[in-house]
Amino acid sequence: MGRLGPTEIILILVVIILLFGAKKLPDMARSLGKSARILKSEAKAMKEEDKSSAPAGPPHGEEPPAQRTIQAAPGDVTSSRPVTEPTDTTKR
Repeated sequence: MGRLGPTEIILILVVIILLFGAKKLPDMARSLGKSARILKSEAKAMKEEDKSSAPAGPPHGEEPPAQRTIQAAPGDVTSSRPVTEPTDTTKR
């Protein structure tokens, strides 16, 4: 298999438009962008959390962390939802 030429790319685009329809393509692209934005923000939050995290075990008597909220986009409150952080319930 070699590189795709302009003819093959145009043919693939035509097939995609025929399968999904021209009206649904912008909605699909928009939802794909939101998903990518959420993934990027979560990855960034995880990196920041790892850098600023304390030693492996939390000290006794400390309250659990507050519940976080994930937003799909800045200012988009319709898709915000609270997230329960996973807790380690296994005994070591």
